[in-house]
Amino acid sequence: MTHESSSAPVRLAELGPDADVTSLAPQLAEFAAVARLEHVTQAAQLLGMPQPTLSRAVARLEADLGVDLLARQGRTVRLTRAGRILQDAVERALVEVERGVEAARAEADPAAGRVAFGFLHTMGSDAVPALLRGFRAGHPRVRFQLVQDYGAAMLGRLRAGELDLCLVSPLPDAPDLAARPLDEQRLHLAVPAEHRLAARRRIRLAEVADESWVTVEEGYGLRHIMAGFCAEAGFTPRIAFEGEEVETLRGLVAAGLGVSLLPPALVPRPGVVELEVTAPRTRRAIGLAWHATRPLTPPAAAFRDFVLSRRGSILAHD
Repeated sequence: MTHESSSAPVRLAELGPDADVTSLAPQLAEFAAVARLEHVTQAAQLLGMPQPTLSRAVARLEADLGVDLLARQGRTVRLTRAGRILQDAVERALVEVERGVEAARAEADPAAGRVAFGFLHTMGSDAVPALLRGFRAGHPRVRFQLVQDYGAAMLGRLRAGELDLCLVSPLPDAPDLAARPLDEQRLHLAVPAEHRLAARRRIRLAEVADESWVTVEEGYGLRHIMAGFCAEAGFTPRIAFEGEEVETLRGLVAAGLGVSLLPPALVPRPGVVELEVTAPRTRRAIGLAWHATRPLTPPAAAFRDFVLSRRGSILAHD
């Protein structure tokens, strides 16, 4: 569902060699110091610069704007009406810049910064909470923004800088992304409880070549992996239903609408039987990915190293 905002769009300042804000920005903090103290010498001492240099900077600002900002009275100065208007705007801008600086520093704080972490929907109920619990034991103040999505979408957000790290499958093979394998997850064939093969424990995937299939949509890593295993078994699956959530697919299987190749259920689903596939070897690699050239903040780097140290123990193995 799309929601339209009723607020007016934020106007962005013009940038470029001919834009006022570009040429004036370095002088505005100097003007703000003079405006606050109404004394050029004291303002120069506050800024740690020579008084003549500050006087020339303010005079240059007035010349650039074409207005008098200060009325000089010996060693002191008084703001003109135009000066007060500019001072109000500059003070508001400086407060926002200060807030931005503080927020940027807080984001990268090794002890209390923020990590934007993406992961597959199937990782959210067990694997990811266990990782977060283990990491927070040694980093209790680090904050997390958690994003669940399918693989291709997460890699796009990784490239856009919206995510620091993500758990994906299959692992990306791209020069701009770094990826390390962490674990392998067995995929089971889910069939309805009344299915002709439900009494079996193991099957070959070719035995369900003529079945209707339920699976995730195109673009999901699990769909690509499933299609690859079916091709290896010598057939193209006949897709009857597509969805986004694995538990929804299990519900469709329980309703007798098809079979599916899925990660093991943490809790058995009534009406669904999971069979081990002996041929081909239906396992998918789970790995951690991050941008190859964009440096990670200290908290994100610490979490990456922690996750990599758990290689081989990310998933509960049967």
